[in-house]
Amino acid sequence: MNERIIIDPELQHGKPVIRGTRVPVARILGGLAGGMTFDEICREYDVSTEDIRAAIKYAEELVEQETHHPLPMG
Repeated sequence: MNERIIIDPELQHGKPVIRGTRVPVARILGGLAGGMTFDEICREYDVSTEDIRAAIKYAEELVEQETHHPLPMG
């Protein structure tokens, strides 16, 4: 687990959030996917660029752990 990302059942229903905030990682990633800049995200959610990078790294690690099962051809 990343030191900037926590999962606490008492915060945001146990979804990963930026430590010290109630900002879900998914909200940070969604902002980036929607075209927000790091500066805009920092201002909008009161997080640091290091927090944003931690959210991206967290998502990268989850994707790396994914197991893919090809659909049968037929």
